[in-house]
Amino acid sequence: MFEPVIAPSASLLGLLQRGRGDGQLHALAADRDEAVAALEECVTRDARADWQIENRSLYYARLYMELEAPLTGLEEHLHAPEDVFDEDDHRTGLALAVLGHLAAYGRRDALDLLRGYVAVGTNWAWALDELALRDDDQALLRLAPAVLGRFPEDPAGEAALRAVIAAAYEPRPWRLWAAHHPRVAAASEQSPFDLWQRQLNRAGITPGWSTTDVLAWADTPAESGPGAAARRAAAAARCLAAVVRPQDRSVVLDAARHGEPGARTAALRYLVDQQDPEAAALIEAAAADIDDRVVAAALEVLGRMRGPEALEHARRWADPSTGGTDSALGEAAVQLLADSGEPVDGPLVVAALRRWISVRGVVGAGLGTLIDGVGRLAAAGAVPALRHVYGEAVSSELRGRAAQALAVTDVYFARGLAVECLWDCEESTRELAARHVTTTGDVRVLERLRRLAADPAEEAEVHAAVRGRLTARDRG
Repeated sequence: MFEPVIAPSASLLGLLQRGRGDGQLHALAADRDEAVAALEECVTRDARADWQIENRSLYYARLYMELEAPLTGLEEHLHAPEDVFDEDDHRTGLALAVLGHLAAYGRRDALDLLRGYVAVGTNWAWALDELALRDDDQALLRLAPAVLGRFPEDPAGEAALRAVIAAAYEPRPWRLWAAHHPRVAAASEQSPFDLWQRQLNRAGITPGWSTTDVLAWADTPAESGPGAAARRAAAAARCLAAVVRPQDRSVVLDAARHGEPGARTAALRYLVDQQDPEAAALIEAAAADIDDRVVAAALEVLGRMRGPEALEHARRWADPSTGGTDSALGEAAVQLLADSGEPVDGPLVVAALRRWISVRGVVGAGLGTLIDGVGRLAAAGAVPALRHVYGEAVSSELRGRAAQALAVTDVYFARGLAVECLWDCEESTRELAARHVTTTGDVRVLERLRRLAADPAEEAEVHAAVRGRLTARDRG
């Protein structure tokens, strides 16, 4: 899989890749051929780090409609030679989703492309889900032979057919086909039993019902895959909550001090959840351990601490005068203050946000927590940093969080960035803009609000916010 090159944020391609509202506005003002080329680049080379939390399909589909752009580039992408051997849904998923929206807008060429891809494409199941929402019954029935031809009429083929039916995001085509094709009817009836059988036969070692049994189980080899050990430790911590007796506290404390990584993590998490008075000191010791697994567990568990005492410990760990902010423990403590601190903690969180951007740039899992924190604490000192994140973030989800924070910290948000946010790719950002934007002074605002209100593809939350603003303005 290629690593997409992210263009500079001030360029047309960079704005479109990020899904910014200014991307659409600049594309409509640019040379049409240049705008169409940049749009095709975005759709055929998906730049998103995580397509499950970042929206782009409706944003790009709307621009296809505004530019009256041809679909030749998407057709070539879908039927490229790579489609034969590249089974990664990510290669064609965005293009198929865009075509789905275009079909809903009445583009017959988009509908025909989806139908053709179902018949021959590798990612045909995604295309079928798009058609399930937009195509008529007769057209879907005509696709059945091509789809069923993918599954041999042998035990392996029938099992694969059952798995596809069970995994279908939109069941409409399969229900339609079941009335005309006995194979689909039989597979549809068998799929729930397959799931039940897998759940019944799930393998795995379960812990005994004592504190020592659970701690030992926390260190038994977990299933493979990222995060497996952490999930086992979390499960063990939940078991400890059920089995630990008052006389077992010393066993748990000993595990939290000297146990193997799994048991130590489970014990620390249990003690934090129980608000044990020893928990803070044990986390501090674990954060200085030589085992990276123990350190990571301590920092993760720290984020679960709550209450006034936890905040006092976090302030001590994050105190710049002791160099705490330069340590992993200090950074994790600031994250806790961002998540559950009080207004007095605002300067610490703002300083941490500035430092994060200076050292790491506009990336990283912890950045979102700091952004949410300065918004929650209404820390006006964070406005310059938030504006920088808004403009430079590649992630539209992160940009949306910056916009949420700016809405409560930046006195100029309603007349400034809120206008651009009306064209943003994220529905939550458009909804935020609709609720905050000033409706006077910029002729684009009312026109955009009316278009969003009339667009059937828009999300219900955005419709509600837009219509609420328009109704209030009309009454006023």
